[in-house]
Formats: sequence, C-alpha cells, structure tokens
Amino acid sequence: MKVRLIKKQTILKYIALNKNSKVYFDNWLINLKYCDWTKTNHIKESFNSADILGKNSDRVIFNIGGNNYRIICSYFFGRTNVHLFICWIGTHAEYDKICKKNLQYTINKY
Repeated sequence: MKVRLIKKQTILKYIALNKNSKVYFDNWLINLKYCDWTKTNHIKESFNSADILGKNSDRVIFNIGGNNYRIICSYFFGRTNVHLFICWIGTHAEYDKICKKNLQYTINKY
C-alpha cells in the first residue's frame, strides 16, 4: 500500500527554520513517495536505519541525514493506504533528551 504522509507541511516548516536540513528531508520525502508497505517489516526494508518502537506503540523513528535528524511517526495500516502521522521532528541531540525522559512513546508535538 502507498504511504500517505499526514501533514507534510510540518516538515516544510521545520526545514524553513533549519535550512541545513533541507537536502536530507527532501531525500527522505522522495524515498517515502515510492514506498509500498503492507506490514510493519516493510518500513524497515524501505529505511534500514529506521527503528520500530516496542511496547505496541505503532511508532517508528526515522534517522534522517546520516542520523543528524530524527522524525518520530505513528503509523496505521488502512484499507488502501498506510497513514504516517508526524509526532515529532528534531535533531539527534534533541531526541536523546526525549529518550532520557522516556517520551518517545507518547510525545505528540504536531
């Protein structure tokens, strides 16, 4: 199933505030456009540096730009599409702070 990214504008706003991230997020968006997922394992096959979070969270962390940036998304396999919801975007250092507080499973900034 094709992936439907919910709120691409969230990424565009992040890029506008963080100009150095543009090329990395553009590449991620291009790759996402061609994804065809029918099960969770396909996410990891499309983005081998992605991490599927445990605890039945239905969340995935994408490492962007050689692990400089991170996106936490929740996903839902619908009847015709996979819906990918952006929960959080930031740098690797910002992500580490979230992990120290164990928020990666619940944060929903966007």
